[in-house]
Amino acid sequence: MPKPIELDTQRLRLRQWQPKDRAPFAELNADPEVMKYFPTTLDRATSDAMADRCQSLIAERGWGLWAVELKSDGQFIGFVGLNIPTNELPFSPCVEISWRLANAFWGQGYATEAAKHVLQVGFEQLELPEIVAFTTIANQRSRAVMEKLGMTRTPDDFEHPALAEGHPLRKHCLYRIASKP
Repeated sequence: MPKPIELDTQRLRLRQWQPKDRAPFAELNADPEVMKYFPTTLDRATSDAMADRCQSLIAERGWGLWAVELKSDGQFIGFVGLNIPTNELPFSPCVEISWRLANAFWGQGYATEAAKHVLQVGFEQLELPEIVAFTTIANQRSRAVMEKLGMTRTPDDFEHPALAEGHPLRKHCLYRIASKP
């Protein structure tokens, strides 16, 4: 198994998951505002299972959806990282960049700061040729982060296969960024 990659930004540490992350992660996954663009909030068991999966994938591959903490006080604020989607998407296979932060930490540039470093790891260490991001059309906050990262929206909007026909969040937009040669 590869050694897990961990990274530091100016204000953040992206690291492997720890047991102490479970409670604040469950709290953010239960927040209706954080989960506004997801089908539902998550209960504690589902949230813990997601954290366990994130931890296992980092242990297996060395990379994934890293737990993010403030360097100033070690407070867990969410996750940012790279993921291989499990759903068969119109643009599969792919690696996506993803983030989810607790509401109290929105609007402070944390998602963009962490994601810039994650893109660097994806391109320079993992040698990925491209990284994608996608979200429901209405999620302007995440789309703004994608644009700040230099990602380009494609004309390839799609219906997310994990959501039922007619679901208001089903239509998604796709952003891409390629490795610099």
